[in-house]
Amino acid sequence: MSPRDVRRPPERFIDLARMAAFDTLRDVHASDAYANLALAEQQREHDLNAQEAALCTELVNGTCRWEGTYDRIIEAAGGRALGTLQPAIVDVLRLGTHQLLGMRTPTHAAVSTSVDLAGIALGERTTGVVNAIIRKVAQKSLDEWLDELTAGMGERGALALRTGHPRWIVDAWAAVLPDDELEAALLADNEPPVPTLVVRPGLAERDELLTDGGRPTEYSPHGVVREGNPAQLAAVRQRRAGVQDEGSQLVALALTRVDAPAGRWLDLCAGPGGKAALLAGLAGQQGSTLLANEAHQHRAELVRKALMGYPVNTWQVQTGDGTRPSWEPGSFTRVMADVPCSGLGSLRRRPESRWRRTPEDVHELHELQAALLDSAITSTAPGGVLAYVTCSPHRAETAAIVQQVADERVEILDAPSFLTEVPDCRALTDERFVQLWPHRHGTDAMFLVLMRRRQD
Repeated sequence: MSPRDVRRPPERFIDLARMAAFDTLRDVHASDAYANLALAEQQREHDLNAQEAALCTELVNGTCRWEGTYDRIIEAAGGRALGTLQPAIVDVLRLGTHQLLGMRTPTHAAVSTSVDLAGIALGERTTGVVNAIIRKVAQKSLDEWLDELTAGMGERGALALRTGHPRWIVDAWAAVLPDDELEAALLADNEPPVPTLVVRPGLAERDELLTDGGRPTEYSPHGVVREGNPAQLAAVRQRRAGVQDEGSQLVALALTRVDAPAGRWLDLCAGPGGKAALLAGLAGQQGSTLLANEAHQHRAELVRKALMGYPVNTWQVQTGDGTRPSWEPGSFTRVMADVPCSGLGSLRRRPESRWRRTPEDVHELHELQAALLDSAITSTAPGGVLAYVTCSPHRAETAAIVQQVADERVEILDAPSFLTEVPDCRALTDERFVQLWPHRHGTDAMFLVLMRRRQD
């Protein structure tokens, strides 16, 4: 027996990677854990080596990404609703289905590991149903299952099943994309992104990160795309660089490129600190300082850690409700309002979110987003500029908020003109808005509106 195996009854064995993947899925489904955080924790607990960690990551992320589609296949193969099975058994079946249909693991290996995992983790009484259902799943390829399940289904429903998305997300994307891009956008959500890093302006140069296969980001002058664990880099450990999607970098850069009076800058909803750290460096280059406000104390601590590389007299972190600011109106000449949102623009990095979020979640955020934009406008000095940003392309979180709140106090600027290096970034809802997309730009689906506060 390999020392990397877990052994329970003499006749059953399971490798650590699959056991860690199963434990991660249980954390996600039973405890509402974030998949990336639970995955990292389980990999540490099981002491996985690099090869095992890679297998575990694919098992977890692939299973979470295609969960809704796999659930339909499992129900069809088993001839029963998932609700009639123990939730833990369902997770075993999901892992087995991904091995068969997503990873093309040989049938005998996928079946045997699924049965052994059930026997070890859940008990021998569960092995019969797992064996029966997973063998039926193995009788067809993914394309064959999809052809069977989508027969007679409408175009949107079939597209949802074939791309691993809930129907409501497909409908939401269709409202903000040309018809001929809809499928490409959904498929791009299923491509795992390579880690993107950002140097802190004034603390590091990009060349320092362009080693061991690192390459410059296509549009941001501060970013690097680089395989591997970012924490292994000295610049990241020393907080001279960090992890930040290129889209997030670009919306921050756009705010700094608009002419504005000299004065303090504000990041209204600063957690976890990526944009705040980039803005602090750029503010310092212009002789300005940054106030980073965050509503939640634990996230404010993350912001503080992100900013610690800069001189302490150039920034301040404050914990407070952004809709009820402690500062006077008109206190800042540049304001970033990256408001809490559904996060639907980052589905490629958070694969479980597509099945966890609901249309109700989007609508519940509407009042808060509108209040924060109103507060951002009020906080901006006459002649100053502000950015309304979400990591979501959903109309209800983007154009609808701006149309509701923006009034005679502000002038809406032509945001794409401040990102001239980024092609085809004008939003379908309004040409003055920026909408980035994974399938077009290789970034998260970030949304940006720039406004100038009118002179009173």
